[in-house]
Formats: sequence, C-alpha cells, structure tokens
Amino acid sequence: MSHTEVSDQERPHADSSKPVTISYIAETAGVSIPTVSKVINGRSGVAADTRARVEALIKESGYQKSSSPSRSNMMDLVFDEIESMWGVEIIRGVQRAARKHRVGVVLSEFGPQGNAIRYWIDDALDRRPACVVTVAQLSQEQRDQLRARGIPFVVFDPTSELPDDVPFVGATNWSGGRAATRHLTELGHQRVAMVSGPAAVLCCRARFDGYRSAMEAAGLPVVPSAPTELTQEAGHLAARELLSRQDRPTAIFASNDLQALGVYQAAREAGLRIPADLSVVGFDDLPIAALVDPPLTTVHQPLTEMAVAATELALALGRGENPPQTGVELATTLTVRNSTAPPDSQQ
Repeated sequence: MSHTEVSDQERPHADSSKPVTISYIAETAGVSIPTVSKVINGRSGVAADTRARVEALIKESGYQKSSSPSRSNMMDLVFDEIESMWGVEIIRGVQRAARKHRVGVVLSEFGPQGNAIRYWIDDALDRRPACVVTVAQLSQEQRDQLRARGIPFVVFDPTSELPDDVPFVGATNWSGGRAATRHLTELGHQRVAMVSGPAAVLCCRARFDGYRSAMEAAGLPVVPSAPTELTQEAGHLAARELLSRQDRPTAIFASNDLQALGVYQAAREAGLRIPADLSVVGFDDLPIAALVDPPLTTVHQPLTEMAVAATELALALGRGENPPQTGVELATTLTVRNSTAPPDSQQ
C-alpha cells in the first residue's frame, strides 16, 4: 500500500472557486490515488508515461501541494470489541513495538454494533496518526478515507477476503486446524467432531477446512457442529449436542480456546472425564489454556508476535518504506498438554 502526505483540501493555483484534490487528479488521469501521491511526493514505482500524464494534469489544473500538518507521534489501535485475553495479547504486542519506536498508542473500541466508527474516522483524519493497526474490519470507504489523508493502516487477522493492496498480518489457520485434527487421529480417534466457528469469519473457515482435510486424509467422516459463536457459552451448547448423540465423538476440536472451555463444561455435565473419556483441543493458546484442569492441548496462535509484526509493518509504511511483503502470515504450532490421549478401547 502507498500513502499520501497531502491534505484532501488543496486549492487550485488559478481558480479558487473549485477545489482540485488528489482524488480529482486520480480520476481524471485514470489512475489510483496512491499513484498520484507517489508522483506528488517524488516517489518511485510509477511508469514513466503515467508519471508524465499525471504531472501534466497537475500543472494544467494549477494544483498546489498544501503544507498539511505532519503526522503525529501517535498511532491508533482499533477494535470492534476488546474481549477476553485475546484482545489483551494484541494490545501487549502493539505496545511493545510502539514503545521501541517511541510512539504512543491511542486505543479505540467501536462497540458491538460499530456505532462509534464514524466518530473515530473523523477524529483520526483530523489527528493524522502515524499509522493505524485495525482489528476491527474497516469498510472499503473507510480504508479509502485513510488512504486519501495519507494515513497507512494494517489489518490484524482479517475476517474476510481483502483486496491485494490492503496490508494485513494473520496466522496459518488452515495448517493449525489440520495439525490439531491430525494429532487426534494419530492418537487413534476415529470419531473426531469439531465445534465450528461463524461461517462468515475467514479464520474459522480456514480452521474448519484444515480439520476437514485431516479427516479426509485419515479416511474418517467429518462431524462438525452447526456454526456457532467463539464464546464459552456457544462451545458449551454445541458440545452438549455433540455429546448427546448415540455415536458420540471421542474427541472434539474447538475453533478457539473459549469454545474449548465450554466443551470441558459439557463433558463434566455428561459425566465424562478429560482425556480418559473425551480428548479436547482448542485454538489460540490463551494464557488460561495452561491453567485449566487438565491443561488444554491447543494450537498456539502467536497473537503478541502478530501484533508486533502488524505494528512494525504499519510504522514502516508510515515512514514511506516499501516492505518486501504487505501480507504476512505467522506460523501456528500445536502445544500438546494433558487434555488429549488415545481413546479408551471400550468406547
């Protein structure tokens, strides 16, 4: 992604009755706003004929680069909701990277309905932070607004497919789902169910696809729950339904650790011991995973390291650098604890 260092309130040199903006120049020249920004700020990465066409239009229109305020020494971290330790791990990583670069962090939360997002956008455009790391999923219009004001941003753990020019940091969710499931099948489990996450969420679909891939490779039937929320309550309800089946699973892979805690609850209500009667695997490796009884086998998602990487990438874009990669996925790893074991031969 490119960024601009100009305000969107520039005025033409000759005709002050009609504003000439970089958006107008981009549309007239048939190029993107970042391309016009590169030409205005003397950056590379623009074809010679395109540069000549944009420069001619800039001169013809009387466009003048304004002396816009420089970006602040603050960055923004934005969430829809800060839930559980998942959000805390992200905040920790962002603060770690920001502190190293002596940049302050402004933390915003939009709320479950996203009601505050329009106020945040207006405020951010006025404050012009050095960069934005967004856990909340911004719309195309909101991303364009940030771009037009020269505010670089990085999406943390995107929940949906993004255009190729949107920088992001995520994790290898498919590989993690496959590793979790393969661990259970290699222990000898043949009835492995999955508590699925919301079907619309990209990482949940990837984790389910990894589970399905491992089950199909082992020649075993796929047994998902109905898609459900990533909460302990939802995991409890889904596991209760799975465990009530006549041919109940001997192992359950949950889409995240909070769901896995709900599986623990449902297992105990059904009089099942973990892992003697039921093996359980989660995803995320939140701090609580090591503290429950028995400690939870889970896929470690390096949330803090992902947040550090997202912040480093956003700050680099803010300095006008062109990183070799603007889409980064950090590796997940399986952390084996005491919630998994071979199935009881009597089951």
